Amino acid sequence: MMIKSWQIALLALAAVYLCGQVNFVSGLECYVCSNQTGNTEKCLNTIKTCAPFENVCGTEIRWGSQPYFSEGALKQYYVSKRCMTKEQCQSKRKRYMQLYCTHIWYEDWACNECCQGDRCNYFVISGAPTSSYTHKGLFVGILALIFSAWFWQRS
Repeated sequence: MMIKSWQIALLALAAVYLCGQVNFVSGLECYVCSNQTGNTEKCLNTIKTCAPFENVCGTEIRWGSQPYFSEGALKQYYVSKRCMTKEQCQSKRKRYMQLYCTHIWYEDWACNECCQGDRCNYFVISGAPTSSYTHKGLFVGILALIFSAWFWQRS
């Protein structure tokens, strides 16, 4: 049985697609911390491998007094970072950004940011990219290049 060039091309395309569907890493990695007084030390040095269902990293920054926001108390920044689902993060972001994310220094406020990609929540709010060029994308690109070069040589 003779394999035709269009069959090889179809197999190569299927292989590239299937490689794109495989998760090459054990899980998303995010920086994690809770109620730290800035984006330093623990928030920049503690990394967690997220659970399989957690697909984004979340960062929350609050301005106010601890443990609960109260008028007239000494105010400062509090940073929290964690793994979460995209739905949880979007819900929290929607709630915070519409109602509480004012950045008015004399009021208590809170903002939330979501990002996808390993360790994307290094920076606080808007400093983290929304997506990341991962090793998987690079691998799929190289694989496609190899198959296309091989295909054109055989034609």
